[in-house]
Amino acid sequence: MYTSLLKMSDLNRDELFSLLDLASKLKNDRRLGVPHPLLAGKTLGMIFRKSSTRTRVSFETGMYQLGGYALFLSSADLQIGRGEPVEDTARVLGRYLDGIMIRTFAQEEVEQLALHSGLPVINGLTDYAHPCQVLADLMTIREYKGGFDGRKLCYIGDGNNMCNSLIVGCLTAGMDVAIAVPEKYRPAEDVLEFAKSYDSKFIMTEDPFKAAEKADVLYTDVWASMGMEEESEQRRRDFKGYQINREIEAVAAKDVIVQHCLPAHREEEITADVFERHANEIFDEAENRLHAQKAVMATLMK
Repeated sequence: MYTSLLKMSDLNRDELFSLLDLASKLKNDRRLGVPHPLLAGKTLGMIFRKSSTRTRVSFETGMYQLGGYALFLSSADLQIGRGEPVEDTARVLGRYLDGIMIRTFAQEEVEQLALHSGLPVINGLTDYAHPCQVLADLMTIREYKGGFDGRKLCYIGDGNNMCNSLIVGCLTAGMDVAIAVPEKYRPAEDVLEFAKSYDSKFIMTEDPFKAAEKADVLYTDVWASMGMEEESEQRRRDFKGYQINREIEAVAAKDVIVQHCLPAHREEEITADVFERHANEIFDEAENRLHAQKAVMATLMK
């Protein structure tokens, strides 16, 4: 049984579906006006080394709706930003809080925080993984497609944290996964090793059209993630052609949905017309960050 959510491979299939079912229930409760103060009296510390729109607002709002309190902690607010070892910060926070969410660069920092704090730790994003986003993605796919078996997700772009987590999460859920990434931007080797056990359900190619063929879900992310701004021009050249556009959409399933973890750079990884035609799906996906993360917090911190 997982005690923290640090990466998608922390969850087995049953645990994944349990979180998705709880997220759907909490979403429905909210729409019906049914309160669910599952974390009354609990405090979540939110550590941000990377800025955010969706992560901060959804976690803070989610804790409020669950009856708890969310404490925003930027690097500038903590001694960790002045060189205190993460294990010392972790041991202090472990005596004050009931859970920690961290959005940072290094996966190792998240792992160390979980090891030394003794608290449930939730990965709000690292350069390696973005599990909360993929829970929201899977929730959205199930809402639009009714389930996962026999469904295909195609990811086009950088083999980054989103790609890593989508591969693991979607394969665990039972989907087929096809990714189109340039050779020098492949996903993490341990993720590709994980995918080997799903041999017939996973393909990796440099051809976006091959990956998108008959896909039920088209997914992309920015070409240059936060912290990679100096690489932007090189990446624009390297990712030319790795774009969700009308031509890619045409080879996918007729009822394909499009997803994007946001923010989106229109006319780079996705064209403006495709984005706007699928905006309902994309912003339903963004909304589901709130409900999926509430399910994670309620499960880990209750």
